[in-house]
Amino acid sequence: MIYKTIDLCAGIGGIRRGFELTGQFDNVLSAEIDDCACKTYEHLFGENPKNDLTSEEFKELAAKTEYDVLLAGFPCQTFSRAGQKLGFRDTTKGTIFFDIADIISRTNPRAVFLENVENLVSHDKGETLKRIVTILEEELQYRIIGVTMDEDGGYVYSGKSFIRNSKNFGLPQNRPRVYIMAFSKKIYGDAVKVLTEDLPFSGRKVIAEDLHSIIEPEVDDVYYMASGYWETLKKHKVREKSKGHGFGYVIVNESGIEHPVASTILATGGSGKERNLIRQHKDGVAGKMLPTKKTGLNSEGIRVMTPTEWGRLQGFIGYAFLDKEGNETFSFPKDTTRTQQYKQFGNSVTIPVIEEMAHFMLSCFDKMENCHEEVILNIAQEKELFNKRDIIDALHISVNHASWLLRKLTQAGKIEIVHRGRYSKYRKAASTNQNESLVDSNVI
Repeated sequence: MIYKTIDLCAGIGGIRRGFELTGQFDNVLSAEIDDCACKTYEHLFGENPKNDLTSEEFKELAAKTEYDVLLAGFPCQTFSRAGQKLGFRDTTKGTIFFDIADIISRTNPRAVFLENVENLVSHDKGETLKRIVTILEEELQYRIIGVTMDEDGGYVYSGKSFIRNSKNFGLPQNRPRVYIMAFSKKIYGDAVKVLTEDLPFSGRKVIAEDLHSIIEPEVDDVYYMASGYWETLKKHKVREKSKGHGFGYVIVNESGIEHPVASTILATGGSGKERNLIRQHKDGVAGKMLPTKKTGLNSEGIRVMTPTEWGRLQGFIGYAFLDKEGNETFSFPKDTTRTQQYKQFGNSVTIPVIEEMAHFMLSCFDKMENCHEEVILNIAQEKELFNKRDIIDALHISVNHASWLLRKLTQAGKIEIVHRGRYSKYRKAASTNQNESLVDSNVI
């Protein structure tokens, strides 16, 4: 089955692409407001995602769109305290999560997948995550992976339940991020109880063992640091160290590190670059003057990473957009500045992590649907005739999902329709009965 997704806070499509790589998700609607990101998204996917998810116009469009999974890499924002007893429409008002929750409430997708920065778990002393969990579980009726309930009906979870690190998913980047996956109780009913596993902690592929596979063998001189700026960074690190802090630049490929790993790359660029410096000597660089530098280039071979290297660390380059022959198809629109390239990669996701999460979601769908099918087939075994209401009552699911399950089992030849119409009746498929008779006769 191909599941349909909508891609909110889409950026340049990293979450979408991770789901697409499974071959079982197809995106049908997108929303992004950053003009530069929209240009790259359209360049990559052939669709302009320029939509404002906070607008009533877009929410109505989403409500009219048939889809299964809502995807969103939403920003981390403080929720209001004033209306905390009045539901998500008041407690999260003015935040992007409010609008995402509003879309979920109107559309009730099968599943929701959210991505955020690691700080979400501690943001506002944990209140932000607490409200998200309560809204999804209680008000919107979704079962969140990693959340259980205690004897008093309280939600039990650890912030660590939601944090996964890119370095454990086949790429050498220390990038802890929050991932929230939830499934509709309205659609799947009691079957959500079979979802007892945690989100995956690691990936099934090794794309690049360490930075040696990421670093370009030679780069343009412009990436080498000016000597004046390099000296400033060194003095800053000495000052911070004297204060007992660990702040300052990091040379991530320094000799002696057997398997070097990059620090987190950031949308803001600055600290993301300075904590990911590369030592790579190049003839003719030391002392060279460039129009964009105030002093000559440093003599220690220190440079920043290139946008291409950042693209590799996120899985955009060298993985997610390779064609069937292994040729690279990822590119930015021609007029995209270097600053924008850094920003767009730093603001995106590590695609192999998302792909692994998508595979896990598929396994959850299979578990719940197998559970449902088993119950229906048991009903068919026990009753000569049964109807849709029997299925709804047994599984505690919606009318639409009951119809979908009955249609699926009928098409598979496991049950058959006896009476069609508003009050259709079903029974165990005759072919199944014949097969069982053959088995019994063989046993005799």
